[in-house]
Amino acid sequence: MRYVRNDVPACAALVTLLLACAAVGAGAMEVPSSGERLVHRFLDVALSPDGSRVASVEGDLPVGGSYPELRDLVIRRTADGRAATVPMTCGRVPQCWPGSPAWSADGRHLSFTVRVPGSHDYSLYTVDADGAVPAKVLDFNGTLTGLRYAADGTLAVLAVENAVKEVGATEAGAPIAGDLDTPPAEQRIAVVDGGRLRFASPADLFVYEYDWRPDGRGFVGTAAPGDGDNNWWIAKLYVFEQSDGAAHILYTPRSIREQLVGPQVSPDGTRVAVIAGLMSDFGLTGGEALTIRLDDGSVEDATPDSKATVTGIGWSCRGDLMAWRLAGDQTQWVNLPGPADRAAAPRVLYSAAESVMASESVACPSGKLAVVRQSFTSPPELAVGTPEQLRVLTSVNAGLVSPAVVRSLHWQNEGFEEQGWLLLPPKVSGKVPLVTIVHGGPAGAVRPSFAGPGLQWSMLERGWAVFYPNPRGSFGQGEAYTAANVRDFGHGDLRDILAGIDAAEREAPIDDARLGLTGGSYGGFMTMWAVTQTHRFKAAVAAAGISNWISYYGENGIDEWMLPFFGASAYEDPEVYARSSAINYIRNVRTPTFVYVGERDVECPAPQTQEFWHALKALGVPTAIMIYPGEGHGLREAAHSKDAVERTLAWFDRYLTPNRSGR
Repeated sequence: MRYVRNDVPACAALVTLLLACAAVGAGAMEVPSSGERLVHRFLDVALSPDGSRVASVEGDLPVGGSYPELRDLVIRRTADGRAATVPMTCGRVPQCWPGSPAWSADGRHLSFTVRVPGSHDYSLYTVDADGAVPAKVLDFNGTLTGLRYAADGTLAVLAVENAVKEVGATEAGAPIAGDLDTPPAEQRIAVVDGGRLRFASPADLFVYEYDWRPDGRGFVGTAAPGDGDNNWWIAKLYVFEQSDGAAHILYTPRSIREQLVGPQVSPDGTRVAVIAGLMSDFGLTGGEALTIRLDDGSVEDATPDSKATVTGIGWSCRGDLMAWRLAGDQTQWVNLPGPADRAAAPRVLYSAAESVMASESVACPSGKLAVVRQSFTSPPELAVGTPEQLRVLTSVNAGLVSPAVVRSLHWQNEGFEEQGWLLLPPKVSGKVPLVTIVHGGPAGAVRPSFAGPGLQWSMLERGWAVFYPNPRGSFGQGEAYTAANVRDFGHGDLRDILAGIDAAEREAPIDDARLGLTGGSYGGFMTMWAVTQTHRFKAAVAAAGISNWISYYGENGIDEWMLPFFGASAYEDPEVYARSSAINYIRNVRTPTFVYVGERDVECPAPQTQEFWHALKALGVPTAIMIYPGEGHGLREAAHSKDAVERTLAWFDRYLTPNRSGR
C-alpha cells in the first residue's frame, strides 16, 4: 500500500520549520555549537517491493534548522542494515539533492531525481539495488517530483516545465515583476518513455498528487487549474486516461472546508481512498478517510464521527484500508473496518506518543514497512517490520540525549478537552520561565519530535520550560475540533492557550512573571495577536506572522486558503477579517516583540511583518525586525537558521532573565 507521510518535519513542515528557526532581537548571543553533534534526519524513505532494501534521503540538520544543506541517498539491506551511499555526479554540495526515491516493480533498481545546483532544473537517474553506479535517464528543464512505478515497470513523474521556483507555497517565491496575469507553469503527470517525458495529464491542470490505476490505463489524482501554490484548497479528484491524457472529475469536495490529499487506488482498482478535511496547507495533512468507487463515483466515509484525525491512508496487500491517525497525544496505525462492518471500532495496530514518517509503500506480500520514529527524547532512527514488530535498523543518532522532562498536559476550557506538551529542564530549582510555542496551521498539531541543538535545547539548558499547546483548530480530536476556530481566529484559541498556561503552572513551578511567547506562520499571527490582547507575556517573537488580515488578503500568494476559515473573501466580509487583525488593536501592545520573515515568503509576505514592526516602533514599544534575503516560508540556509536561533535566545534572555530587564 501507499500512504501519505505522517512526520512532523514534513508537515510542516511549518510547525517544526518555523519554530526551530524562530528568532528575535539584536545583540545576538552564540548558540553553543563547538563539539555538539547535529541530528541526522531522514527526509524520505522507500521500501523495495520484496522488503529486502530501504532507500532513504538523509542528512545532518544545521543548528536550529530543518533543512540539511548536504543530502545523501542511502540504500540499506533490511536483513543486516548494511548501507551503500549512492554517488551523485554533481558532488556532495548544497542543492545537489537526491529526492523522490522509487523502486521498480521487480525491486532490481531504484529511480530518483537530482536537483541541479543553483537552478530549478532536475535530472532523473536510476541505480541498481546495490547502489553502486547511477545512470542518468534524462535531463529536464524544470522540476521533477513524485516518482511512481506501475506494475508493468512504467515510470511516471510530476513535472513542471520551465519552473521559476521550487514546487510548493512554502518555497521561496519568484520575484514579483512583469505581467502577473501570465498563465503559470502547471505541474503535470508525465510518463518516462525512451529517455524523454510524455505528458499524461492536461496542460491546464496543476496535479498535486496521483496514483497509478492497477490496470495501467491511467491515473487518479488531485488537481486544480491555475496557480499551483494558490489552488490546492480547491483541488478536485480526477481520473486521467494514459492513452490521450484526458481528465474526468471523479469527486468534487462537499464544501469549501474539505481539502483532498493522498489519493490511493485499491489493489483491485475499484476504489480510491483520500483524506478529506479542513487543512490549512498542503503538507499539513488531516481529516477523515473517504473511499470513492471508480465506476460510479459513489462515496463512503470510512471514519464517520471520529474523535481522531486521519493523517495518512493506504491499502494493505489484501485490500484492507489502513490509516495513520493522531488520537490525542498518540500516533496510531489502524485497520479501518470495511463497508459491511463500519460501526466497529478501528483495530489499533500501533500506538505511541511519538512522530512517525512512513515509507511510501508496504512490501507485499510480506506486509512490512519502513518508518522513521522519534519523540521529544528519542532521536530519529529508521525501523522496518510489521507494525506489531518494528525492528530498529539504524543507530546514526545513538548517544544523542535531549535535556527535557516531558509531560503530556491535559486541560479543559469552554467545553473542550485539550492537550499540549510541557517540556521541563532536567533540574528545576525554584520557579522557572516558560516560553509557549504556538504551532503553524492553524489546522496542524505539535507531535513529539527530537529537536536537536537549537532553540528548544538552548531554552531547556538555560533552565526554562517550554510549552507546546494544541488549542481548538488543531488536529487530534476530530473534524469538529479542527473547525472550532473558523471565523474566530485569535479569540477562542487564545483563551485555550492561556488556559493551557494556567494548567502548566498547576503542574510545575512556572514563574508567571516570566512568560514568553513565540510561533511561526499561524503561530506568528497568534503571537502578534496575543500581545494586543494581554500583557501577560513579558517577551514575544513572531516568525512569519500576519498582522492585518485585510491587507494580507491582497498580498499573499495563497488566498484560497482563507475562504474555508473565514467563510468569504475580505472584500465580501471585511468585518470578520478586521475582528482578528492585530493591527486594529496595536495601541494595546506593551510586550517587547521581535519579528522576522523570509524576503520571498509566499504564504506570509514580508510586508505583514514590516507593518507590525513599524507600528510598534512608532508607538515606542521595544521591537526589532529581521528579513532574511532570498528565503521563503521557513529558513533554508544554515547561516540564517543559526542567526535566527541566536537572536531568539538573546531577546528572551534579555526580558526573561532576572536583572536583565530592569527588574
